[in-house]
Amino acid sequence: MLEKVISVDLIEVVENGAVQVRTKTAILEDGVQISGTFHRHVVAPGNDYSKQDARVKAICAATHTAAVVAAYKAAQAAATP
Repeated sequence: MLEKVISVDLIEVVENGAVQVRTKTAILEDGVQISGTFHRHVVAPGNDYSKQDARVKAICAATHTAAVVAAYKAAQAAATP
């Protein structure tokens, strides 16, 4: 029997407060992985994270404080010519 399993397998918080998320898609045959791929995305401070995995939501809620969001937006504005 083939089964497709999608899971968040890596969550990292980088210096500027952005949360990097890696999602793994595994194809299993009789419980043994026969194929797998990864997808990465970033949740920047101030971005909507309401549709993220529960663990990602919890990390964003803890790290995306008002001060972190303000500093991130200021850094983005300073970097834009």
